[in-house]
Amino acid sequence: MTGLLIFGGIVLIVVIWYISADNRLVALKNNRENAFADIDVQLKQRHDLIPQLVSAVKGYMDHEKEVLERVTAARVGAMNASGINSKIAAEKELNSAMRALNVQVEAYPDLKASQNFMHLQGEISDVENKLASVRRYFNSATREFNTAIESIPTNIVANMKGMIVQPFFEIGEDDRKTMDKAPEIKF
Repeated sequence: MTGLLIFGGIVLIVVIWYISADNRLVALKNNRENAFADIDVQLKQRHDLIPQLVSAVKGYMDHEKEVLERVTAARVGAMNASGINSKIAAEKELNSAMRALNVQVEAYPDLKASQNFMHLQGEISDVENKLASVRRYFNSATREFNTAIESIPTNIVANMKGMIVQPFFEIGEDDRKTMDKAPEIKF
């Protein structure tokens, strides 16, 4: 009888632990998805601004057609991506295309002086700042989720449920190189 009570107590403890670990993993997964929803809002705003930017630039950059087409194609790809991981990959491509556009814009002083262009650049800069903020929150939620998946003993429950480590929303290698490079100051 005592052995049966001890066995029942152990089973009860294991069941309670499993439910607790499962609930924690579900909460962390949902927190990560919620964090990406915040990113999605900012990405939508950026996607809405890009056609206006391309239109403003088009008149100045007639012979830079392939750069504008790349930005437009990358925007379409980013808007059509589904799922967090495919959206992250598509946004990396869009960031790269936008960076190429910004490099081309530097060669057009008249464009940089245009009020419409400057206004759009300001709006995009604001959205990029907000994106950086929500990206940090998303990456923090992803780090918590990944830590729980890899930590003992919750990794047992994660493996049973097929949960795997998720990618961070990083800025990409090319953007990292640009950010790490000291700014060039010309007089």
